[in-house]
Amino acid sequence: MTSSPTEQSLKSGAAPALSVIVPAYHEAESLPELLDRLGRVRANGIDLEVLIMDDNSRDGSEETVAALGLSWVRFVEGTESRNFSQAVIDGFQLAAGNTIIAMHADLSHPPEKVPEMLAALDGGADFVIASRHAPDAPAAEERGVMRWVNRRVAMVLTYPFIHATDPTSGFFAFRRALLDTAAPFNALGCSSVGLEVFVKGRCSRAAEVFIHAGLRCHGGSGLSLREQLLYLRHSRRLAMFKFGHWVHFSQFAVVGFLGTLVNLAVLTVLDETGVSLKVSAAAAICVAMVFNFFMNRHFTFSDAQPGRVWKQLAAFVAACSVGTAVNYAVVLTTAWEWPLFNEHPQFAAVLGILAGLMFNYSASRHLVFKK
Repeated sequence: MTSSPTEQSLKSGAAPALSVIVPAYHEAESLPELLDRLGRVRANGIDLEVLIMDDNSRDGSEETVAALGLSWVRFVEGTESRNFSQAVIDGFQLAAGNTIIAMHADLSHPPEKVPEMLAALDGGADFVIASRHAPDAPAAEERGVMRWVNRRVAMVLTYPFIHATDPTSGFFAFRRALLDTAAPFNALGCSSVGLEVFVKGRCSRAAEVFIHAGLRCHGGSGLSLREQLLYLRHSRRLAMFKFGHWVHFSQFAVVGFLGTLVNLAVLTVLDETGVSLKVSAAAAICVAMVFNFFMNRHFTFSDAQPGRVWKQLAAFVAACSVGTAVNYAVVLTTAWEWPLFNEHPQFAAVLGILAGLMFNYSASRHLVFKK
């Protein structure tokens, strides 16, 4: 019978089979019970080490861990400001095991599920999530309307990357070899590390192990408006990593649509106040163009090299002016060459708009907002 990867690593004795990464901040009261329960998992035949990645808590956590005298536990104290994601990522680099599991220190993640997560990896998955949303979980485990909403929003945002019931779970497992080929990690917030590993590690086979998450016994919740906004930013960042120019182009098109609404709004207001069409149309175009510039600068191409605002604005206006000429030329050419477009100029106009949009995007991406 062929041994599983986990069993093979257990027998080798060269290094722990498993490294458990535990980010901690003011968790001195929770750590003894957590380590006791992980010790029982270890006593059942899983050779594991635990890395407590403390974010400079200074609450007695280091002394508490030291007093337990556990040779398989390493306490790593951070010296910088609190950063949950970076603490986990730093733990990846320090891990000695060929399998890595990340979990929270607040007892909301049951260590008893570790063997089941390892079995899922041995079964062919390259990434395992411990989902807090078990099919038979009582409704009370949602713990409020906002958590229910957050869960659904997270599932929608992460659907292009992973199909999972709990994509923001901080309890996950993967093989250490994945780190050798993964793109550099730069997760934002406390709910995005697992998704970062899955996407940038180019995983394709995710499995879920359902848990009934325990209530947080000590410490505070990391869920806040700031964390939710960071999660939105992180999802967008991962989309740009995975889908590249298509994401930028989609955002550019959305900004263009919003700019059209701005144009129409300004034109309507000025027209209602009696301003001549020549003046109101020109003003509407200028306002819409400036609106589009700042939206693209701060949203669509936020990853571009910083440059002087007025210099970029002038280049953007020039590019859009050429794009307008491209639009106009396509309309006239298609109407001239094909009778159908001459009889129905609206079709020619659509082609012109698309041609102008593609030109404007290319010029903005490669000339105005260069990386």
